[in-house]
Amino acid sequence: MSADNQLTRRQRDDLRAIAAMIIPASDEYKVPGADDPAIQADMLATLGRDTKLVAAALDHLARLAGAPLAELDAARRDAVVHEFRKSGGVAAATLVRVVLQCYYRDDRVLGSLGLELRAPFPKGHVLPEGDWSLLDPVKARGGSLRRPP
Repeated sequence: MSADNQLTRRQRDDLRAIAAMIIPASDEYKVPGADDPAIQADMLATLGRDTKLVAAALDHLARLAGAPLAELDAARRDAVVHEFRKSGGVAAATLVRVVLQCYYRDDRVLGSLGLELRAPFPKGHVLPEGDWSLLDPVKARGGSLRRPP
């Protein structure tokens, strides 16, 4: 189930606001902020087992703010986020990790970092069909199976 259906409207709005604070858009580097709709959609679609911790972090943030985060003036928002970082614990760390992982897997961000938008291997190094020589070191070690305790 998508986290979009598990997070309240206010939680989703606060997620967007805190994501924009964590990573704002940059015209200089031509990258979106973490509040970009595509990045937000990725976050909501892939939260999975982190949904409860992210929801807890957003609830804690809402208690500290007393109002939707986006509606606070910049000074108040900064103070709330500073307190959130000190008191949010594992839930706050999970929220930040989710924002970062979704942001840094966006194609636009990868391109701005000079990374190729494909797997780094084989990069033209094609292995001949049936060549299992890469497994020789593994085979040389012998069996390592043991009975369970």
